Amino acid sequence: MKALLALEDGRHFEGESFGATGTRVGEICFNTAMTGYQEVLTDPSYRGQIVAMTYPLIGNYGTNSLDQESRSPHVRGFVIEELTEVPSNWRSEMSLDEYLRKWNIPGAKGIDTRALTRHLRTRGAMKACLTTEEISPKEATQRGIEGKGVIGMDYVREVSTKKIYRWDPEDKLSAPWSIRQPQNEGSKPELPPIRFRIAAYDYGIKENILRLLRQKGFGVTVVPATTSAEEALALNPDGIFLSNGPGDPAALPYAHQTVHDLMGKKPIFGICLGHQILGFAFGGSTFKLKFGHRGANQPVKDLRTGKVAITAQNHGFAVDAESLPYDVELTHINLNDGTVEGTRHKELPIFSVQYHPEAAPGPHDASYFFDQFTDLIENSA
Repeated sequence: MKALLALEDGRHFEGESFGATGTRVGEICFNTAMTGYQEVLTDPSYRGQIVAMTYPLIGNYGTNSLDQESRSPHVRGFVIEELTEVPSNWRSEMSLDEYLRKWNIPGAKGIDTRALTRHLRTRGAMKACLTTEEISPKEATQRGIEGKGVIGMDYVREVSTKKIYRWDPEDKLSAPWSIRQPQNEGSKPELPPIRFRIAAYDYGIKENILRLLRQKGFGVTVVPATTSAEEALALNPDGIFLSNGPGDPAALPYAHQTVHDLMGKKPIFGICLGHQILGFAFGGSTFKLKFGHRGANQPVKDLRTGKVAITAQNHGFAVDAESLPYDVELTHINLNDGTVEGTRHKELPIFSVQYHPEAAPGPHDASYFFDQFTDLIENSA
């Protein structure tokens, strides 16, 4: 069965269908990671988007139930160049094709993803229509134009938890995973005792964030994105964590106000969308990037030490450095385009990073930020 990807500017690409059939509209973006396609599919930050992978061969290790970053995929559609028909990995439970059919996500293979990526880098991110229906490129383009993108959209309400819950109360999900066999049969890596208890705002939180927080000695209570400052403080947490998430950060005034109300009450650490929401709470603003930062190879410089880290990122907006007030310090920048990658309040115990220190997928260069959160809470006690 044929598949058609039509961009809103009239450019279209033809390929073959895999996964589910049907028509989906969303913002088309590309991810440069070489592995981790299942983590990409299940990252809530991709809500409302069609994702193209730049690495040419996808699906070679299949999918499994342990590598998901949330309960289900969130992408509108999935675009690749070549699909591995028969996966080969001892952890594989089903093929990528079967996985997408299970979750009703249409995919397109045989697409010239190099040409698609170059086009998006030149023209910028835009809406698109991915379809397996017998419709013309012109009609598909029109559907893309009329469909919803990301600008002005609040997808956080769709992906956030509806109720407060405690993450992994029995410590069954957070132990570090290792391919090495334990010396004693039945033993497994132990988690440290809980030192601090935090409230984590779920704007679209990835499960590896929750796992790493527990591995660093945090007891985590996850709260809905719409939880007020008063409700969060009533839990008496030692700190507040602000997660990643989808959509336009400017479309979340309720989150801006809540975080502003929390400032000065508890230590705060924000990543990705949480970092952008902090930017608004500080009194700043964001802007849309031309084609976003999505992948596992983004270079970031720490302006305080001069060190460079290779980071995992997934965002289409950035905090405007010129909009930040005098009492907020710019701590990290992206070496590709100079955009803001980290901030710190000069007086209050608050810091944030634009990228993903938990990776999944990606390098672990930035995992030390979870230790810095521990230090921040400890020094603020």
